Amino acid sequence: MPTIILETRINAPIGKCFDLARSIDLHMKSMEHTEEKAVAGVTSGLIGLGETVTWKARHFGIIMRLTSRITKCDYPNVFEDKMVSGAFHSFRHTHQFLQNGNETIMNDEFDYKSPFGFLGMLADFLFLKAYMRKLLEHRNRVLKQTAESNPDI
Repeated sequence: MPTIILETRINAPIGKCFDLARSIDLHMKSMEHTEEKAVAGVTSGLIGLGETVTWKARHFGIIMRLTSRITKCDYPNVFEDKMVSGAFHSFRHTHQFLQNGNETIMNDEFDYKSPFGFLGMLADFLFLKAYMRKLLEHRNRVLKQTAESNPDI
Protein backbone atom coordinates (compact mmCIF):
# COMPACT_ATOMS: atom_id res chain seq x y z
CA MET A 1 0.00 0.00 0.00
CA PRO A 2 1.72 3.24 -1.11
CA THR A 3 1.94 6.08 1.40
CA ILE A 4 2.56 9.75 0.63
CA ILE A 5 3.72 11.94 3.52
CA LEU A 6 3.92 15.72 3.16
CA GLU A 7 4.78 18.53 5.55
CA THR A 8 3.65 22.08 4.77
CA ARG A 9 4.63 25.05 6.94
CA ILE A 10 2.08 27.86 6.92
CA ASN A 11 2.39 31.30 8.50
CA ALA A 12 -1.18 31.35 9.81
CA PRO A 13 -3.10 30.24 12.90
CA ILE A 14 -3.84 26.54 13.31
CA GLY A 15 -7.65 26.95 13.31
CA LYS A 16 -7.56 28.85 10.03
CA CYS A 17 -5.41 26.17 8.40
CA PHE A 18 -7.64 23.39 9.75
CA ASP A 19 -10.77 25.04 8.35
CA LEU A 20 -9.18 25.80 4.97
CA ALA A 21 -8.18 22.14 4.68
CA ARG A 22 -11.84 21.14 5.27
CA SER A 23 -13.17 23.74 2.82
CA ILE A 24 -14.98 22.22 -0.14
CA ASP A 25 -14.77 25.56 -1.96
CA LEU A 26 -10.99 25.87 -1.56
CA HIS A 27 -10.54 22.25 -2.62
CA MET A 28 -12.44 22.94 -5.85
CA LYS A 29 -10.36 26.08 -6.46
CA SER A 30 -7.13 24.15 -5.94
CA MET A 31 -8.24 21.40 -8.34
CA GLU A 32 -9.61 23.58 -11.15
CA HIS A 33 -7.06 22.04 -13.53
CA THR A 34 -8.80 18.64 -13.08
CA GLU A 35 -12.29 20.22 -13.37
CA GLU A 36 -13.01 18.82 -9.89
CA LYS A 37 -16.47 19.62 -8.54
CA ALA A 38 -18.38 18.53 -5.46
CA VAL A 39 -21.55 16.98 -6.87
CA ALA A 40 -23.21 15.26 -3.86
CA GLY A 41 -23.13 15.29 -0.09
CA VAL A 42 -21.48 18.45 1.23
CA THR A 43 -20.95 20.59 -1.87
CA SER A 44 -19.80 23.87 -0.30
CA GLY A 45 -18.54 25.25 2.99
CA LEU A 46 -16.78 23.12 5.60
CA ILE A 47 -17.15 19.36 5.79
CA GLY A 48 -17.37 17.76 9.24
CA LEU A 49 -17.42 14.49 11.10
CA GLY A 50 -19.55 11.79 9.50
CA GLU A 51 -20.28 13.86 6.40
CA THR A 52 -19.57 12.75 2.85
CA VAL A 53 -18.66 14.48 -0.37
CA THR A 54 -18.74 13.08 -3.88
CA TRP A 55 -16.22 14.56 -6.28
CA LYS A 56 -16.36 14.47 -10.06
CA ALA A 57 -13.05 15.19 -11.82
CA ARG A 58 -11.04 14.47 -14.94
CA HIS A 59 -7.85 12.47 -14.43
CA PHE A 60 -5.85 10.93 -17.29
CA GLY A 61 -8.57 12.17 -19.67
CA ILE A 62 -11.26 10.12 -17.89
CA ILE A 63 -14.13 11.57 -15.85
CA MET A 64 -14.15 9.89 -12.44
CA ARG A 65 -16.30 10.01 -9.31
CA LEU A 66 -15.07 9.47 -5.79
CA THR A 67 -16.98 9.64 -2.50
CA SER A 68 -15.20 10.11 0.81
CA ARG A 69 -16.39 10.39 4.41
CA ILE A 70 -14.86 12.31 7.31
CA THR A 71 -14.16 9.55 9.84
CA LYS A 72 -12.24 11.59 12.43
CA CYS A 73 -12.46 15.28 13.28
CA ASP A 74 -10.71 16.77 16.33
CA TYR A 75 -10.64 20.56 15.85
CA PRO A 76 -8.04 21.98 15.22
CA ASN A 77 -5.62 19.07 15.47
CA VAL A 78 -6.58 16.31 13.07
CA PHE A 79 -9.19 15.11 10.63
CA GLU A 80 -9.30 12.06 8.45
CA ASP A 81 -11.22 11.10 5.37
CA LYS A 82 -11.66 7.66 3.87
CA MET A 83 -12.91 6.63 0.47
CA VAL A 84 -16.42 5.18 0.42
CA SER A 85 -16.47 4.53 -3.33
CA GLY A 86 -14.32 5.46 -6.29
CA ALA A 87 -11.42 4.54 -8.52
CA PHE A 88 -9.10 3.32 -5.77
CA HIS A 89 -9.52 0.01 -3.98
CA SER A 90 -9.27 2.14 -0.81
CA PHE A 91 -7.65 5.25 0.64
CA ARG A 92 -7.20 7.06 3.94
CA HIS A 93 -6.04 10.67 4.15
CA THR A 94 -5.02 11.98 7.57
CA HIS A 95 -4.53 15.74 7.98
CA GLN A 96 -2.67 16.71 11.17
CA PHE A 97 -2.01 20.26 12.37
CA LEU A 98 0.55 21.48 14.92
CA GLN A 99 1.03 25.05 16.11
CA ASN A 100 4.69 26.10 16.27
CA GLY A 101 4.83 29.73 17.36
CA ASN A 102 3.21 31.81 14.61
CA GLU A 103 3.45 28.93 12.19
CA THR A 104 1.20 25.93 11.59
CA ILE A 105 2.75 22.67 10.49
CA MET A 106 0.29 20.73 8.35
CA ASN A 107 1.13 17.06 7.90
CA ASP A 108 -0.62 14.90 5.33
CA GLU A 109 -0.48 11.12 5.30
CA PHE A 110 -2.20 9.61 2.29
CA ASP A 111 -2.39 5.80 2.19
CA TYR A 112 -4.05 4.16 -0.76
CA LYS A 113 -4.44 0.85 -2.48
CA SER A 114 -4.89 0.74 -6.23
CA PRO A 115 -7.38 -1.61 -7.85
CA PHE A 116 -6.45 -4.34 -10.32
CA GLY A 117 -3.85 -6.21 -8.24
CA PHE A 118 -0.48 -6.44 -9.99
CA LEU A 119 -1.52 -3.96 -12.71
CA GLY A 120 -2.45 -1.43 -10.01
CA MET A 121 0.92 -1.93 -8.30
CA LEU A 122 2.67 -1.42 -11.63
CA ALA A 123 0.67 1.80 -12.21
CA ASP A 124 1.72 3.00 -8.72
CA PHE A 125 5.36 2.40 -9.56
CA LEU A 126 5.23 3.90 -13.06
CA PHE A 127 3.13 7.02 -12.52
CA LEU A 128 0.24 6.98 -10.02
CA LYS A 129 2.13 7.68 -6.79
CA ALA A 130 3.99 10.60 -8.40
CA TYR A 131 0.73 11.93 -9.85
CA MET A 132 -1.02 11.77 -6.46
CA ARG A 133 1.94 13.45 -4.73
CA LYS A 134 1.84 16.32 -7.25
CA LEU A 135 -1.91 16.77 -6.72
CA LEU A 136 -1.50 16.92 -2.94
CA GLU A 137 1.49 19.27 -3.17
CA HIS A 138 -0.46 21.60 -5.47
CA ARG A 139 -3.46 21.59 -3.14
CA ASN A 140 -1.22 22.40 -0.18
CA ARG A 141 0.45 25.29 -2.04
CA VAL A 142 -2.98 26.81 -2.76
CA LEU A 143 -4.03 26.33 0.88
CA LYS A 144 -0.77 27.92 2.13
CA GLN A 145 -1.09 30.87 -0.25
CA THR A 146 -4.72 31.42 0.73
CA ALA A 147 -3.99 31.22 4.47
CA GLU A 148 -1.01 33.56 4.31
CA SER A 149 -2.45 36.16 1.92
CA ASN A 150 -5.97 36.52 3.30
CA PRO A 151 -5.87 37.68 6.94
CA ASP A 152 -9.68 38.03 7.08
CA ILE A 153 -10.45 34.39 6.29
